[in-house]
Amino acid sequence: MATVGLACARLCVGLLRGHTAPCLRPVRAFSAMTAAQIDEEVAKLLQLKAQLGGDDGKHVFVLKTAKGTRDYNPKQMAIREKVFNTIISCFKRHGAETIDTPVFELKETLTGKYGEDSKLIYDLKDQGGELLSLRYDLTVPFARYLAMNKITNIKRYHIAKVYRRDNPAMTRGRYREFYQCDFDIAGQYDPMIPDAECLKIVYEILSELDLGDFRIKVNDRRILDGMFAVCGVPDEKFRTICSTVDKLDKAPWEDVKNEMVNEKGLSEEVADQIGEYVSMQGGMDLAERLLQDPKLSQSKQACAGLADMKQLFSYLQLFQVTDKVMFDLSLARGLDYYTGVIYEAVLCQTLQAPVVAEQNGAVPGDEANVSVGSVAGGGRYDGLVGMFDPKGKKVPCVGVSIGIERIFSLMEQKAELSAEKVRTTETQVLVASAQKNLLEERLKLTSELWNAGIKAEVLYKKNPKLLTQLQHCEESGIPLVAILGEQELKDGVVKLRTVASREEVDVSREQLVEELKRRTSELP
Repeated sequence: MATVGLACARLCVGLLRGHTAPCLRPVRAFSAMTAAQIDEEVAKLLQLKAQLGGDDGKHVFVLKTAKGTRDYNPKQMAIREKVFNTIISCFKRHGAETIDTPVFELKETLTGKYGEDSKLIYDLKDQGGELLSLRYDLTVPFARYLAMNKITNIKRYHIAKVYRRDNPAMTRGRYREFYQCDFDIAGQYDPMIPDAECLKIVYEILSELDLGDFRIKVNDRRILDGMFAVCGVPDEKFRTICSTVDKLDKAPWEDVKNEMVNEKGLSEEVADQIGEYVSMQGGMDLAERLLQDPKLSQSKQACAGLADMKQLFSYLQLFQVTDKVMFDLSLARGLDYYTGVIYEAVLCQTLQAPVVAEQNGAVPGDEANVSVGSVAGGGRYDGLVGMFDPKGKKVPCVGVSIGIERIFSLMEQKAELSAEKVRTTETQVLVASAQKNLLEERLKLTSELWNAGIKAEVLYKKNPKLLTQLQHCEESGIPLVAILGEQELKDGVVKLRTVASREEVDVSREQLVEELKRRTSELP
């Protein structure tokens, strides 16, 4: 099979380059291709040839990560861990507890929950009679968890990987495997109070991470549906038109309108009416104005959504976050399960392409700036839990998901541009020796420090040079060195050295742990 494939690859390369072959001539379609297109196709076929095997018939293994995935080195993981800690700290500050769910679910659990995005779900092969899929997000598994365990009240966070069979854009921080950081409030509460807290959480996290200026767009599915109704969109097309409107953050209005008219079957008049509404942005004043709109005020669900929007902004004023929140009628969010308020946070800056690893298609040396896009999103989904409950019992829910990968790409960029060294370990002290034959003493002291809760290291050599040990501290960012020597052992002391200032002081063995804890508590 590989031999046949290799022969086909060689033949196609020859045809694309205009070579003749026995009984064959270049196909006319090839002659219409540009030189760049031919080069691109040749590159693809040469890659196929490499995968099938070389001229000697041996299979050539291509060592790389799967498309849409990446590895993270220790420096990148240190940055990622810092971001996670900031997010988890915020979630806990707001009283959330955490859960975990399986990485795959029954296929029927995920089916019909994501609208047009359902095609992006990874389906797994039949496993002993169960049709399974990798989770697309953390929200649907959360709703299944609530229904299955008959939970009607919980404030939870969940940080885990999800999977989407999307076209990855590595330079934008968009992958096929990525983490989501979700915060959700489930339960029957007075309107807009939990919703306002979710927006406050987004505000706190983005402010604390210091990613630059940002905006949080808010809208309401009831307002959108009411708008579609008064504009003349047929009921059965609400969801598909909603998915089209959702593309306005990536495409100009003319392209969106063209899809509505030519692909979704709306009239130009209806599309133009939608266009007038989706261009509107504002705050509480816009909600008040739309409540007086001659057409929109005829829709009961739109009026209910606008009244809640006014209430939401009143709470956001109390939370002191209205400087970053904007009522935007173009915000749609294409997922089918949203029933009320929806929101999305975007950064007002760009990301340089080389920041993201060059593996999987990133072009080395390409300094083009690209838009980061949404870094958080969420909304209210009051009907999702009821879809899993045998009696259809609903549990009102609202939540937000933080787009950790895009945030991480920005944090990585900041680290690259900054002269600040990123530490990849948390070691507080290196146990070193000034003379030979002191390995046993170094190991004994290291064990004492570990037992006392001190983060300590020792080099894995019997007789390392003192200079080598000190250089290791400087390279790794270890702030302190506990130096043992023959004289120190006789005197019952340890020479404690501060790496940054090179200051040294003798400390008794009995006082060493206490002194180390005091010094490390003062470190930044």
